[in-house]
Amino acid sequence: MAALVLLKISSFVSADTKLDSTALQTLQLQIHLQGEGFSPGIIDGKTGPKLSMALSEFERASGVPMSSIVETLPKPLQSYTITAQDISQVVGTIPTDWNLKAKMQFLGYPSVADAVAERFHCTRGLLDRLNPAADMAILKEGDVLSVPAIEKPKSIRATRLQIHLGQKVIRAFDRDGKIIALFHCSIAKDEAKRPSGTATIVSITTNPAYRFDPAMWPEVTNVNQKLLIPPGPRNPVGLCWIALSLPGYGIHGTPTPEMIGKTGSHGCFRLTNWDAQRLGGMVDAGMIVEFVK
Repeated sequence: MAALVLLKISSFVSADTKLDSTALQTLQLQIHLQGEGFSPGIIDGKTGPKLSMALSEFERASGVPMSSIVETLPKPLQSYTITAQDISQVVGTIPTDWNLKAKMQFLGYPSVADAVAERFHCTRGLLDRLNPAADMAILKEGDVLSVPAIEKPKSIRATRLQIHLGQKVIRAFDRDGKIIALFHCSIAKDEAKRPSGTATIVSITTNPAYRFDPAMWPEVTNVNQKLLIPPGPRNPVGLCWIALSLPGYGIHGTPTPEMIGKTGSHGCFRLTNWDAQRLGGMVDAGMIVEFVK
């Protein structure tokens, strides 16, 4: 994949970052594919199967080889100044105990660096590599960082979703049956909890609270009643909940974006918060969701 589209972009290379021209070119591809609706996974400047799948599906859907447009893509980096809003979303270390989580007012970010990484859809590792001189532990309002120059998302409306359990992806289709978006997801760790057939979307909720039912979490032994976990980006279902007609099932965000596709869920379909929010904006109640093994 990379050999087909990587070009010389030495003008992007800066002594202030730890990314070489190949990594910056990869970053450029990830940013563009995400903007078009074909998620390459969390932005990290690295090639891999998620990026390869996104590139392949984008080229097939658009009929345009990436190699023909890569020279026209904007530079992949921009400067970002830490704001008071970034600081306000930081709550520090989030407790692992569910009883303590339920007592919090808001499940925000453990650090400013985490807030910035999520704002720009990237890994903490990439943020560190882009800013080797910055002390990520003491970021404050007014500090300036180098971050991915994420694009304004292309406006997309879907008429049907397909969740491919084997590939761990969600595909969105238009009324003509053409794929218009692709998202990577985590699925149920227990194969018995993976649904089949079809379901429908019941509702879409942004910034949801989470109802913790200890009956659904047998590994948790110190909770003997249902708990209401407050909203926020580090809420168990993240910043968007797309309820399905299957009781207890939904498509939702996550408190751990770097683990999407790497760890199993209790049954639902997890996306990064930004992908969950984007998907929530392109679907409607009553839409068909098909499960493919």
